Amino acid sequence: MKVVAVLYKAGQAAKDQPRLLGCVENELGLRQWLEGQGHTFVVTDSKEGADSVLDRELVDAEVIITTPFHPGYISRERIARAKNLKLLVTAGVGSDHIDLTAANERKITVAEVTGSNVVSVAEHVVMTILTLVRNFVPAHEQVMAGGWDVADVAKDSYDVEGKVVATIGVGRIGQRVLRRLKAFDPAEMLYYDYQALPADVEAELGARRVESLDDMLAKADIVTVNCPLHESTRGLIDKKLLAKFKKGAWLVNTARGAICVEDDVAAALADGTLRGYGGDVWFPQPAPADHPWRTMRNRFGAGNAMTPHISGTSIDAQVRYAEGTKAIIASYLAGDKSYRPQDLIVIDGHYATRAYGSDKK
Repeated sequence: MKVVAVLYKAGQAAKDQPRLLGCVENELGLRQWLEGQGHTFVVTDSKEGADSVLDRELVDAEVIITTPFHPGYISRERIARAKNLKLLVTAGVGSDHIDLTAANERKITVAEVTGSNVVSVAEHVVMTILTLVRNFVPAHEQVMAGGWDVADVAKDSYDVEGKVVATIGVGRIGQRVLRRLKAFDPAEMLYYDYQALPADVEAELGARRVESLDDMLAKADIVTVNCPLHESTRGLIDKKLLAKFKKGAWLVNTARGAICVEDDVAAALADGTLRGYGGDVWFPQPAPADHPWRTMRNRFGAGNAMTPHISGTSIDAQVRYAEGTKAIIASYLAGDKSYRPQDLIVIDGHYATRAYGSDKK
């Protein structure tokens, strides 16, 4: 059996930190295990174009592993060329880089390591909110450049306490974000989702469901996106929806870059519709050098809080998703389909029936 993994190159960082498992050099810790059973294991970061290693090796691959952080986009065309393909694994959470319809048609199993990133992403959301609201990035840039102008930073620095916080999506990550933010004593916490939380969970979180997204955005000082990417959320946050936001709100997106229209977000920052944007996710990934989010500024000329999709790949998360990837492949090799039900996206030509949290990132 041939297994192909598309990971990112880490260079010296992989030597410095052996638990940086999601990289080419450390190979999710799978090589010895797979080769010890007689399997071929190909690991690469080359994923673009007809001459890529991925395109060359997928032809006879039985299992392909990708990650959300350096995604190998598994298109219908690639699936058609992968005649032996039986299993697609996301080492992490989120399979929107895979053509699930094409996988279903071929009865290819698609699985991901559900829950491996939820704590890591929720912590990153809280960090980003504080970074934006307290105007941290301009303060840091100022002192690193040798400056000392308290007023220039303080003029746009606020507290989370007393603000209205809202999440689009309140699944595994969204709930954890609200739970952590409750300690900051916001004025109100709101959520928008296709279904309501149980009453006892709402009471514990101190959160209230709003049935109209427009109404929620008009009230919110801080908006965090914690929903999956699918056809109804692709391009959701566009010029039209941004016009519904409370003037000067902060927006944080750790879900998927394609949920936001990149040029519309940049324009909303420039005209003051948004006070700041904290983005960990981009489209495509890696983002091109001229992506507008790399250089966009708010109305004060300040930068935002941008990171290269690291929220779900802390060292602790990498250990979890590496172990989960191994478990998924072990279930496949056993031939008994003993997968964790929550890890399955599609199997046997159908979407899996499972409790699918609304922020399955």
